Amino acid sequence: MKRVWILFLSLFFIINQAFCFELIMPTEKKNATTNNYAFIYGKAKPAEGLSINDHYIHVAPNGAFAHTEKLHEGENRIVLRTLYGLLIYKYYKTTPVEQEIFTEDFENTKAYVNHDNTPLRSTPVDAGLNRIGHLFGGTHIIVNGSKGSFYRVVLSKDKEAWISKNDVTLTDEGFYPAEFVNMDSERYKNAMIQTIEFTKKLPYTVEDGEKEIILRVYNPELSDNSVYNLSIPKPEKYVYNISLDEGKYTFKVRKLNENPKETTVVIDAGHGGSEKGAIGCLGDEEKDINLKIATNVAELLKKQDVNVVMTREFDANLPLEDRVNIAKENNADIFVSIHLNSIGDVPMDIHKKRGTGVYYFNNHSKKLAEVLQKSITHSAGTRDDGIHAASFAVIRPTEYNAVLVEAAYMTNPLDSVLYTNEKWIAKASKGIAEGIIKYISK
Repeated sequence: MKRVWILFLSLFFIINQAFCFELIMPTEKKNATTNNYAFIYGKAKPAEGLSINDHYIHVAPNGAFAHTEKLHEGENRIVLRTLYGLLIYKYYKTTPVEQEIFTEDFENTKAYVNHDNTPLRSTPVDAGLNRIGHLFGGTHIIVNGSKGSFYRVVLSKDKEAWISKNDVTLTDEGFYPAEFVNMDSERYKNAMIQTIEFTKKLPYTVEDGEKEIILRVYNPELSDNSVYNLSIPKPEKYVYNISLDEGKYTFKVRKLNENPKETTVVIDAGHGGSEKGAIGCLGDEEKDINLKIATNVAELLKKQDVNVVMTREFDANLPLEDRVNIAKENNADIFVSIHLNSIGDVPMDIHKKRGTGVYYFNNHSKKLAEVLQKSITHSAGTRDDGIHAASFAVIRPTEYNAVLVEAAYMTNPLDSVLYTNEKWIAKASKGIAEGIIKYISK
């Protein structure tokens, strides 16, 4: 009887050891996907000798691990094996059938833009860095073709753009060109304003050139080349905005203040509430770490007498639009959104997919991205993951300098050792705050 009991305890111990690693991904034993890679990550004991499909897996001192496995068409078996047993997961991969989308041409047709801040794009793709303007509701446009879910917009003889079909209303109204009314300019100590007025709302584009910013307003109903250009020389650090009252455009370029005490900085803790963000190898939620860093940054900036506004100070849902509105309503000069990164459908390299990256959209925010990247990596000791242009909603407005900081990778085992450490969080926060002050004061 004693031997049976000992055998039972031994088997119980072995069975429990076999499954003592914890997986964050995948969450299901069977998975259907169109991805090229299966991303497997979680927590294990370093002494277990973890392998995935016979690949030895590095386990960080805190137990974190991550791995990607290339998937082929059809069923794929993912075998996780330790010294004590194994688990099998299955992925069924399919490749979506891409239908060729043709461009349809038709006669010039009148249309109206349905709402403000409607993207005008250089290509018929609803993503990426192809925005060339943001039109106001009621803007008169001409379309002469379509491709997929987009209409082709006529701007001038040599200039076309694309707009989502959902953002406009076609009309059979006749063509009545807008009439030019007036043009004016005003210069102030820290700003320059130019205005141009027409009898109705027209489409426009913005070009942020090397030495100046150019607003081009198009009147396609008047002639093939009816383009009005307003250009304003740009300071080293600047913001700009365009407003429209009936047919009057106001184009303002403002030089940023170099006194921290007269600067408003909005600190945005990414995600929150039910929006958890990325989940780390140990089960940590990105939203919580974002808030810790953001709170620290705000406190450090306040000690420098900077006017700081936080988009959220506790765990709560906050739509992207509300984050942008908070910045605009507080006349922000600088907007910094704080996040931690994760990998997409790419091979996992724990030595490369790690560290700090900073993202910007508008050219005038690139310098802020460069300064912050250098400051954070120096202070936090993270790998330099570079600065990148990206089209995130919170950093697209031109009224303020805006960047999105990915302080580290949530899904990298090596970085998980950092972001779970309060001392590292303090160092990363210090790097962000010092970078902001340096950018303002330089």
